[in-house]
Amino acid sequence: MEWIRSGWLFFQDQVLGMKWLNELIGNGLAAVGLDGTLGGIVQFFLYDTIKIFVLLSVLIFGISYLQSYFPPQRTKKILSRFQGLWANVVAALLGTVTPFCSCSSIPIFMGFTSAGLPVGVTFSFLISSPMVDLGSLVLLMSVFGTRVAVLYVLLGLVIAVIGGTLLQKLGMERYVEDFIRHAPHIESQSGTLPRRDRVDYAKGQLVNTVKKVAPYVFLGVGIGAMIHNVVPQTWVEMVLGSQNPLAVILATLVGVPMYADIFGTIPVAESLLFKGTGLGTVLSFMMAVTTLSLPSLIMLKQAVKPRLLAAFIGICTLGIILVGYFFNAIQVLLV
Repeated sequence: MEWIRSGWLFFQDQVLGMKWLNELIGNGLAAVGLDGTLGGIVQFFLYDTIKIFVLLSVLIFGISYLQSYFPPQRTKKILSRFQGLWANVVAALLGTVTPFCSCSSIPIFMGFTSAGLPVGVTFSFLISSPMVDLGSLVLLMSVFGTRVAVLYVLLGLVIAVIGGTLLQKLGMERYVEDFIRHAPHIESQSGTLPRRDRVDYAKGQLVNTVKKVAPYVFLGVGIGAMIHNVVPQTWVEMVLGSQNPLAVILATLVGVPMYADIFGTIPVAESLLFKGTGLGTVLSFMMAVTTLSLPSLIMLKQAVKPRLLAAFIGICTLGIILVGYFFNAIQVLLV
């Protein structure tokens, strides 16, 4: 079985992590005399930018092609077949093959709610969609390894299922805005798409998503490069290290006002971890940014009343903080 383990490590490090690319860029910069702090910044920026956009392109095309089999109307029909906890589980799982940020997920959430699906089920979808899509799994594997990535996704799904279930048990249906609950529901009968149309759809999604996320990738990689090469490690450890018991809470609260997706937050998270930030603290920051960004909350406010919005924020924040402390507690077993 050793050859399987070696093969998987090679795939994780050299295919997903592209460590060969980092060495190639480093050698190239050294050959032209660009080293030291400036060389480190340039190397980090080039390596992470190229790696993210390569993985981003492959992931978005593949997931969008898969997503073409699950248009909103079909997804509604699938969800309507399940009841109780299983409906929340299926909704959370379907969230993994849908848009890559919370602002893109909210219009789908509104469509599901207006179609009469229970609010708990639709919120399970809304929580999981930006937090634990398949793209996040592969990108996390490229940076943090398989065990961390898989556990992150599993715990994200747990948050989505428990969060949606709690909202349902609290009777939050009445706090959905009337224009959503009473919206006319029109069944659309869409035929089976031919393969060429699915490919065209995937290409269109790829182009649109790259255009949308590119500024956040460049910004995230730039911030990550500065943290990695300029910010003293003692500063990071003092604020976000294991000696600060409130680091997870601080990272979660700092992440909420920001707006980015998994592709923009990973370079920052990678640099913070390198500088001594706890693994759980880093992952809590990522979860907060992708799930509870201020722009997405403003959009969601148009569809739900303040009490439901506050319950959603509170449940997600508590879940993210608990996951952060859990990862910090078992970090020695994972990294």
